[in-house]
Amino acid sequence: MTKSSLIDADRKHLIHPVINYRAHEARGTTVLESGHGAYLRDIDGNELLDAFAGLWCVNVGYGQQSIVEAATRQMTKLPYATTYFHFSSEPAIELAEKLVALSPASLQHVYFTLGGSDAVDSAIRFITHYFNATGRPAKKQMIALERGYHGSSSVGAGLTALPAFHRNFDLPLPHQHHLPSPYAYRQPQGENAQALIAASVAALEAKVTSLGAQNVAAFFCEPIQGSGGVIVPPVGWLKAMRDACRRLDILFVADEVITGFGRTGPLFACEAEQVEPDLMTVAKGLTSGYAPMGAVLMSDEIYQGIAGDARDTAVVGHGQTYSAHPVSAAIGLEVLRLYHEGGLLANGIAQAPRFAAGLDALLDHPLVGDSRHRGLLGALELVADKDSRARFDPSLKLPDRIAAAAYRNRLGFRAFGDSILGFAPALCFGEAEFDQLFSRLRRTLDEVLDHAEVRAALRGASRAAA
Repeated sequence: MTKSSLIDADRKHLIHPVINYRAHEARGTTVLESGHGAYLRDIDGNELLDAFAGLWCVNVGYGQQSIVEAATRQMTKLPYATTYFHFSSEPAIELAEKLVALSPASLQHVYFTLGGSDAVDSAIRFITHYFNATGRPAKKQMIALERGYHGSSSVGAGLTALPAFHRNFDLPLPHQHHLPSPYAYRQPQGENAQALIAASVAALEAKVTSLGAQNVAAFFCEPIQGSGGVIVPPVGWLKAMRDACRRLDILFVADEVITGFGRTGPLFACEAEQVEPDLMTVAKGLTSGYAPMGAVLMSDEIYQGIAGDARDTAVVGHGQTYSAHPVSAAIGLEVLRLYHEGGLLANGIAQAPRFAAGLDALLDHPLVGDSRHRGLLGALELVADKDSRARFDPSLKLPDRIAAAAYRNRLGFRAFGDSILGFAPALCFGEAEFDQLFSRLRRTLDEVLDHAEVRAALRGASRAAA
């Protein structure tokens, strides 16, 4: 198909995720054609430095030949194997065993899904089953964080706390609740990390008390909130929340769909604080986006509760046709090998200081109010006034201006709706790619600052600095 026919067919037939449909019809799509390493190429031949790893997922970079070969071998040998009816396949078994060996010690069982959203949805179903099966049917209330993201399934999107995922979807559900995010930049100035941690713990305790601990099933959180604006909590926050859940007798669910597989440094963000969750959801970096796959990792206590008595012959009625798909599992095994034996995990850790320094250096830019990061996950928050931290008026459409300028400068990242710029470079980034990233990013910010409407919107010290 020609470029114009592709764009026309896309407008007519392909529904895109999380987008204004009418705006997309007017704009048309950008057709991506190929990728290698940290770069993408569009159908016009423009080469783009991808500083967002696709959608937080292509952690190993594009075009890893060993992954293609692993997938080809498995497709040739056994392209599909059901896990219904007591069947399995070698790569699925090996991947489950490796994930248990590499994950926090509390997690001993693995259920494979197609991605992050259905991993969260599966976790919710398992939690519900567990409490019903163990004689605690009142424990139905679930708690998550404001600005949190837990997918877009019919139930999980209610735990997600972003307005677009609730509007016209009749969400959140009555048993879904949200606590304030540990958003340091938006706390009263001068409040320290310990105060923020204490406030989060107190909020969780108060919510559980108000609902009744006998009615609360679980607390879901991302170790770092991704789609909510890369909100990086203080070190110690994750462990404090996990400890609070244990005291309150509720399950602690770590959503590591974004933070897993080297994104924050260690293989899992929970490792950094020796946190052992009751359940953990993963996806994205599990296969580095080369094939769909997610997983729920589960403690033995929950598994035993769901499995029930040996005399009970009833099946656990949860499953998916493509659960533990052998090709995806083979890809996952090779991706794990590249993280460890291929040196990508070590490279991500080694390059994190350069990434942090590059983001922090942009704090001198008139548009930038905050820089936050951990490992190779980070964000810049743009503000109209650095002193008051006032946001830009949405009518200015600053994220659209930023995204357009970034593409002109051949740079890809996430421009969130509230003028937060998200970055998740692949673990294969080296010095040259980081130099390109920050030179192109500064040029992008400078171009947008030159817009008369943007410059006019700056206030106080921000305008003086400009």
